Amino acid sequence: MFDTLSDRLAATFKNLRGKGRLSEADIDATAREIRIALLEADVALPVVRAFIKQVKDRALGAEVSGALNPAQQIIKIVNEELISILGGETRRLRYAKNGPTVIMLAGLQGAGKTTLAGKLGHWLKKQKHTPLLVACDLQRPNAVTQLGVVAERAGVAFYGPEPGNGVGDPVKVARDSIEYARQKQYDVVIVDTAGRLGIDAEMMQQAADIRAAINPDEVLFVVDAMVGQDAVTTAQAFLDGVDFTGVVLSKLDGDARGGAALSVAHVTGRQIMFASNGEKVDDFDAFHPDRMASRILGMGDMLSLIEKAEQTFSQAEAEKMASKLQGGGKDFTLDDFLSQLEQVRKMGSISKLLGMLPGMGQIRDQINNIDDKDVDRVGAIIKSMTPAERTDPKLINGSRRLRIAKGSGVQVGEVNNLVERFFEARKMMSAMASGKGIPGMPGIPGMGGGGKRSAKKAPVAKGKRKSGNPLKRAQEEAAAAERRALGPGQQQTTPGGAFGLGAGKGPADFELPKEFKDLL
Repeated sequence: MFDTLSDRLAATFKNLRGKGRLSEADIDATAREIRIALLEADVALPVVRAFIKQVKDRALGAEVSGALNPAQQIIKIVNEELISILGGETRRLRYAKNGPTVIMLAGLQGAGKTTLAGKLGHWLKKQKHTPLLVACDLQRPNAVTQLGVVAERAGVAFYGPEPGNGVGDPVKVARDSIEYARQKQYDVVIVDTAGRLGIDAEMMQQAADIRAAINPDEVLFVVDAMVGQDAVTTAQAFLDGVDFTGVVLSKLDGDARGGAALSVAHVTGRQIMFASNGEKVDDFDAFHPDRMASRILGMGDMLSLIEKAEQTFSQAEAEKMASKLQGGGKDFTLDDFLSQLEQVRKMGSISKLLGMLPGMGQIRDQINNIDDKDVDRVGAIIKSMTPAERTDPKLINGSRRLRIAKGSGVQVGEVNNLVERFFEARKMMSAMASGKGIPGMPGIPGMGGGGKRSAKKAPVAKGKRKSGNPLKRAQEEAAAAERRALGPGQQQTTPGGAFGLGAGKGPADFELPKEFKDLL
């Protein structure tokens, strides 16, 4: 969603790099480019004005003029101001001291409240809570049925005593659900309310009545991140009519410009608490302003990536794989390789995971073209092998490769590529696990050398190699003959002072080559 904004900001900052000092004109030009980038991203005008003012005030102060690298200081200021307009610190849910905790969802029809109710319930379940989804949208056709299906898919409880489709009292259903939750010992109640295609008095009154009846601990306004400027107007109307405590962004994976996400928190004064960025129940998480700002500026989101890995990979499994790789990687089989791929697949879309890495914005097109079905195809190839072949891939000869290709529905070349990539991956992971670094790459401090090349001992020279240049070889032979004539105990007097400049010469006599002089 923020790709266009990220590209514009990256181009703006690129013009600053390499400048040892920034003039007022440079800062004005940078502020103008950032203003255009934000307006093109459909950010609300009051938000843009406040943002640019803060950036310019800080950039023209001693904060930048006294910095060793002014360009990086500007990026730091923009990052901090982005975090500020996105809400500052991460806002957590407030839970009731005496349960159940009641969460009410409000918003326009089509914003994704019903689907988001299931995602929120699934997220709370992973947090060791027992949520209950309550169907209070009795206006929209089949809304009650839809919420029941969503609750089943999310694996959480559902309460819908009324059939809906215009039948039933939503205020009574909401009130009764609290008592039902107490009886069944559900600690969180999520109330899905009705929406409209536009803001009207009846809608606001119904939402206000439900709020008065259940006295929720949190009222979350669900806003469609693809709506744009209208999201800010709607949010302000709901704030005046119902008064919500937090914002949830839905459809954050869309291709809209994303200005609503950057505007709602600043305009309403209510922080964004959650973000939904896909269709699956797992495509939902707490909203972190600092991480979102980092993504927008192309600096990645390593913390979210690490959290996903911690949720997916078990410590015992990781230790087991590490032990297999320590002994040269021979115990690491294709079954283990498949297991690792499936674990990564559980973390989500491969392109989304790669997008969380710093600097990936430069190859965004290639990342977006990654097909997750390629991982499934690799799994099909491995599952078409016998247990013996998975344990020792060296057994896979020509006839076996043909059988595996037919069994998995691929070409023989794809089987060959997989086997070759497996051996390369095993070699690389084994080197990293044993602290030798990645083969073919320079060693990393604290992690050993760079693979086989650095691990080999330097060969003991039997004698000094002779130069292939006849003139240089003649000079070397003459110098060697002179050293032999002087004997081992005598001082060498041939040209060659302490600085390698010849006898009787010092640093003052040193001259740079012409090529270096031209560069200076």
